[in-house]
Amino acid sequence: MFDSLKKEHIVASDDFNRWKVPPASIAIHLCIGSVYAWSIFNPPLIKQFGVVAAAPEDWSLSSVVWIFSVAIVFLGLSAAFAGKWLEEVGPRMVGVVAALCWGGGFIIGGLGIATHQLWLVYLGYGVIGGCGLGLGYVSPVSTLIRWFPDRRGMATGMAIMGFGGGAMIATPIKEWLLGLYYKAPQFLGAEGAVNLVTEGGKRFADVNGQMIEVVVASAKQLAAAPVPLQEGVYLVGTGNTGAAGTFFTLGIAYFIVMIIAAFSYRVPREGWKPANWAPPAPEAASRKMITQANVHIDQALKTPQFWLLWIVLCFNVTAGIGVIGVAKTMMTEIFGTTLPLVVNSAFAASYVFMISVFNMVGRFFWASTSDYIGRKNTYHCFFVLGILLYLSIPFAAQQVSVNPAVTWLVMFYGATMIIFTMYGGGFATIPAYLADIFGTKYVGGIHGRLLTAWSTAGVLGPLAITKLRDISIGNSVKALAAKVDPAAFQAKFGAGLDQLDSLVAAKTVTIAGLMEIAPAGTVDPTPSLYNSTMYAMAGLLVIALISNFLVKPVDAKHHMMAANADPAMGKA
Repeated sequence: MFDSLKKEHIVASDDFNRWKVPPASIAIHLCIGSVYAWSIFNPPLIKQFGVVAAAPEDWSLSSVVWIFSVAIVFLGLSAAFAGKWLEEVGPRMVGVVAALCWGGGFIIGGLGIATHQLWLVYLGYGVIGGCGLGLGYVSPVSTLIRWFPDRRGMATGMAIMGFGGGAMIATPIKEWLLGLYYKAPQFLGAEGAVNLVTEGGKRFADVNGQMIEVVVASAKQLAAAPVPLQEGVYLVGTGNTGAAGTFFTLGIAYFIVMIIAAFSYRVPREGWKPANWAPPAPEAASRKMITQANVHIDQALKTPQFWLLWIVLCFNVTAGIGVIGVAKTMMTEIFGTTLPLVVNSAFAASYVFMISVFNMVGRFFWASTSDYIGRKNTYHCFFVLGILLYLSIPFAAQQVSVNPAVTWLVMFYGATMIIFTMYGGGFATIPAYLADIFGTKYVGGIHGRLLTAWSTAGVLGPLAITKLRDISIGNSVKALAAKVDPAAFQAKFGAGLDQLDSLVAAKTVTIAGLMEIAPAGTVDPTPSLYNSTMYAMAGLLVIALISNFLVKPVDAKHHMMAANADPAMGKA
């Protein structure tokens, strides 16, 4: 059985229609690309016990965001390993293993959610699912570059376009499944009608002399629920966010689709080229830094070009991936407090959907454009525009706090959508960039190893955005607490200001809660929580711009010699 999956058994005849290969590649990338809709899971996962509001025992946002980071880390690590393995066994074998890992990772993650074992979610979705991401990601890239040597950028854009579009399809499906499996917790009554007690930062209700843990949900919090609910007090542990059921369903569906797609893969014979096509003339190739030689996968790591491109990819991804991981939360926090009639839960979900649309379109647009203007110039566009756009986001956030106008929302929306086209375009263009610099023979393996930059970015991006956000929240809470009336604080939260730290740790005191009792005219700091992050991301793009400028053709001493020479050695 396994022999039928190997490379030598899927070599196509010369009359094979090469356009049959991209649909299989796109199908697999659409499945694994749903990772970009991870932020849809953030709200339910941080309310597994409270359901309508976070309970003290619920997971924190930072711990949930790191699941996404772990998946990206293992994407890069598995791709680094699978790149060389892919060259040996072919894309069908790698695609089948990817289906087992990605689908199985969802099932294990679902078990972790159902039993409230966070480590199982990390193991399933993060580690095993992340390996499925990496294997599925690299399986079509080198194959399509060989099928389309005349349009390298377009070919990789087609394959990787599916990865960007995965969230576009997954977002409404995930929202629908979460609503399907959702169960509201037991309602005890309005806040004023229930005898509430605060102990150790937690809220309890006195029901017939028995103290039971509860959460108090505001109308704003309940607006995110998939069913109409009353504002008031709810019993902890009696509802279901629907996250576990959604994981189980998606795991089965993704496995089936990816298996079918993997068996559709074919590879061209050695030396095949499209009819009536010849490689570009040396002068034209030199102008776009396209080499006619090949560099072995192990030799590539000894060149400065590999590490410069590693920095280029790492910092471009870092700047975008942290925002993608918390996209729905960020949109709600920046504009949900200032423009609540416009930015509700449905609007935030549609924002995630549009991220996927622009991410997908950018992959095909920028990769295809790079066939004409060159890969290096394409990345110059990414970084110059990106720096300006990242700096515009804090400006929009500050202005909307002072003047809650839709204009600032439009500015933010437009800036981020352009950013995401370039984020996706960076992924789609890098395989063709590598083929231009190192040749096509080992581009799959070299690309796999370069994706360790994605792993690094998967840590740096979310780490930066969550840590800087937590610092901003801590400073904002202390500043607001200093402004509120102590008696109003006691009445609102059932404890004094001297217990502020424990109340914040138990999620009882929040910025939103403090704003309800803050003096009139107090500016809500929520929209500015991400300002320091955006400045940091712009700084990273400056470094990436310099690195891209320094990329030059590989020295001839690193080129492979002849077919019978040691492929791991250059000319030196």
